[in-house]
Amino acid sequence: MLDIDPLAINDIVRDASVKALALFRTNGVDVQNKLAGGFDPVTHADRMIESNLRFKLRELVGELPVIGEEEGTTGDPSAGYAWIIDPIDGTRAFISGQPQWGTLLGLLHDGQPLGGWLHLPVLHETFWALGDSFGVRSPTTTRFGTSECTRIADATMLSTDPAMFAGELEKAFARMVAAVRLTRYSGDCHNYGLLASGDVDLVVENQMQPYDILPLIPIIEAAGGIVTDGHGAPILSGGSVVAAATPQLHEQALNVLNS
Repeated sequence: MLDIDPLAINDIVRDASVKALALFRTNGVDVQNKLAGGFDPVTHADRMIESNLRFKLRELVGELPVIGEEEGTTGDPSAGYAWIIDPIDGTRAFISGQPQWGTLLGLLHDGQPLGGWLHLPVLHETFWALGDSFGVRSPTTTRFGTSECTRIADATMLSTDPAMFAGELEKAFARMVAAVRLTRYSGDCHNYGLLASGDVDLVVENQMQPYDILPLIPIIEAAGGIVTDGHGAPILSGGSVVAAATPQLHEQALNVLNS
């Protein structure tokens, strides 16, 4: 077992985002587009955070394979331990002055999610889970644990953007909106923190990359929730996500999506 102090990782993730926070809502953010057709923004802050994390993690535990959104994959992450990094989850929120962006870091073992860290710089919140160590540091809550919601008709659901769902998936998501009590949009990675702290009951999304979701799975599971793809299978390659507070709610959500 790799000897890692999860609280030391908390500090590394928090410190890596300090310079990005200094650029937030200023004119100092350069925005580039990673797509020839469409818009997938990246900023100097994204690259700066990932570079800093790679350096600090290497200092702490030595050389491990890394899957990073901006710098790609180094080493072979399929066997043994590896890191997975999304330096700014919610770059669109970051460049739009919205506060829900965050830094995601995951620890994988043989390709499976083992540990996860979610840091929300503007909100000063950090969620983490690794082995027997899990929790939240926040100025507004100490609660770590999913809600007890078991009925989809009582559920509050979050999703970053309904445009994630197209074709038949658009119809499936519309059924979810009709089934739950309340649906709210935007949020990015913050949605999963709100699920882990029991503020909401369900997060349903699509078109996720592995670095968008794998770091969050250990956090949701440690809080008592369940995370799968839209058909109930484990998520290793991204795609669709159904994250629920309870097994009963998760089962109902899958039934609605796939009916």
